[in-house]
Amino acid sequence: MDDALEAGIRERATAGDLHGAATSALEGYGSEILGYLVATCGDASVAEEVFSTMSEDLWKALPAFRWESSMRTWLYVLARNAHARYRRTPHEKRRANLSALGEVEAAIRTRTRPWLRTEVKDRFTALRDELDEGERSLLVLRVDRRMPWADIAQVLGEDDANAVPRIRKRFSLLKAKLHERARAAGLIDTDEG
Repeated sequence: MDDALEAGIRERATAGDLHGAATSALEGYGSEILGYLVATCGDASVAEEVFSTMSEDLWKALPAFRWESSMRTWLYVLARNAHARYRRTPHEKRRANLSALGEVEAAIRTRTRPWLRTEVKDRFTALRDELDEGERSLLVLRVDRRMPWADIAQVLGEDDANAVPRIRKRFSLLKAKLHERARAAGLIDTDEG
């Protein structure tokens, strides 16, 4: 325990500077308390949430604190109580630390290859939706279903002798059309082939 820190916190609280006292307590003991919570909660995100609750409890209860223990000890009591409340409240248990999750999610999205990102996939889907029904059907059968050319010809009702070469040519033109639209939409670089 840091006697000078304890004395400073108590002096501020006694002088009516509760904001300063709480700030000093959190700055002085916060890392230690958070480390305790990480160890007892077993999950850093849960520990952060419990720490946040404990900090709120400190701000609310500081005016009634009677100094029967050190501030450090009292913070541990507040942390333990906040953790116990967290464990007893099922909806609290399930709530995620959204800001931390958002940061992690953003970092993962930044590292994801452009063509695998959801927003890019959605834009490709929009390009596909602009195609007419026959073009979409051809694309789905060949790309999504990996159907052989002869089978595609049957599905499309084009089972004459020249159907496969004709469908392959149509598919080649369709790919070029989609490539150009994707390039125009900024989905692929102009130097990509």
